[in-house]
Amino acid sequence: MGTNIRKITGVISQILLFSFLVTSFSFGQDANADNKNQLKVMTFNIRYGNADDGANKWENRKQLLFDVIKSYNPDVFGMQEALKFQIDEIIGQLPNYLSVGVGRDDGKEKGEFSPVLFSKERFKVDTTETFWLSDTPEIPGSKNWGNDITRICSWAKLTDKLTNKSFYFFNTHVDHISAESRVKSAQAITTKIQQMSELLPVILTGDFNTGEDDETIKTIKSSGLMDTYRILHPKSDNEGTFHNFTGDDKGVKIDFIFVSRDFKILQSMIDKTNKDDHYPSDHFPVQTILEFAR
Repeated sequence: MGTNIRKITGVISQILLFSFLVTSFSFGQDANADNKNQLKVMTFNIRYGNADDGANKWENRKQLLFDVIKSYNPDVFGMQEALKFQIDEIIGQLPNYLSVGVGRDDGKEKGEFSPVLFSKERFKVDTTETFWLSDTPEIPGSKNWGNDITRICSWAKLTDKLTNKSFYFFNTHVDHISAESRVKSAQAITTKIQQMSELLPVILTGDFNTGEDDETIKTIKSSGLMDTYRILHPKSDNEGTFHNFTGDDKGVKIDFIFVSRDFKILQSMIDKTNKDDHYPSDHFPVQTILEFAR
């Protein structure tokens, strides 16, 4: 009798375990079905890796920066002030990402990139381009409009392997000195977006070096793009994104994620992660979760 009871108990245990595994698998499938229309997006000015920042130099902060990206695990994100060796190190630490974009000085590897990084498991690249924010956007290194530093915008048309949906992702870093350059850069980027041959959803990330009350941001919003952070959060005194390694958030938000109305904005935040008051960059990254509206 004891042997039979043990056999029956064992069979019941196996049935229960099988039922649990089936239920868990089904739940996972349902969860994936619910989330496949969502995108986790980030913009991050990572500060030049060759800058003389003393205790905040790249070697001292890069691991924390890697950890911030890993923790949020964006599907796609834009970076600013990224040099080639920094991009290589980031992808070395996060090999599930690919990067598109070129250096602004020569259209190859020299100077700052405004790269688009994306999950290679989830997306494929259909088209990518970098254009210069100048009167001659096709000429590498070109600059006008009162800015001493060359400025660029890189974009990619990505197709989501989960949904077969495509969208445009633009990333830029506009001038920090010339107001004329900032406004004309915003005009050039929004004009480029409007000229795209396919009417696809659009995401635009960047460091715009000015707040939302400036004509630069008004130009972008007037094109129909929405500031993902402002849609969900009223203005406050603690949303400054440039802090110069101090953690001071009392300035204005100059880092933005804009999207077309093809997306629902589910979440948005400014990530102020630090370790013992040491920060991964002199900017806070901005993060958002989007959902394809259709």
